[in-house]
Amino acid sequence: MRKGIIDRFEGGYAVIEFDGKTEDVLRSELPAEVKAGDTLIFKDEEVIIDTEDTASRKERIDNLIDELFKD
Repeated sequence: MRKGIIDRFEGGYAVIEFDGKTEDVLRSELPAEVKAGDTLIFKDEEVIIDTEDTASRKERIDNLIDELFKD
């Protein structure tokens, strides 16, 4: 099992970060609803969106942004 985070899309590929390194993965091999910032779990031949981790990371980032721009 591997976990990765979608950094961005370039053409027909998703650029996914795995442990600080990026890899290009065909977008067609991923669930149709994926978007930049989603955490993915690659297990055997299956790719699953980790909605809990995605939401948790988004909340942490939002909190950091709020702190940074606090008056």
